[in-house]
Amino acid sequence: MGKLTLLLLALLGWLQYSLWLGKNGVCDLVRVESDVAAQQSNNAQLRARNDQLFAEIDDLNGGQEAIEERSRNELGMIKMGETFYRLVPE
Repeated sequence: MGKLTLLLLALLGWLQYSLWLGKNGVCDLVRVESDVAAQQSNNAQLRARNDQLFAEIDDLNGGQEAIEERSRNELGMIKMGETFYRLVPE
């Protein structure tokens, strides 16, 4: 009866080791869950950025006001007859 008990204890020890520290064990589960959470956060940020870009594309396709605003802000363009003033903070 002693050999069977020793064998079962060894088997139990090996199973516990495999469960907690082995491949696909609890440690791997915790790591994968944190990786999934980080990726979901990254996906949410990228989704928000994509939504902003799609809104900007719709504005640019929709009318001249968005194109005019962008050319004024980014390229410093002005209309005929306008005077451009640049205010420099002190």
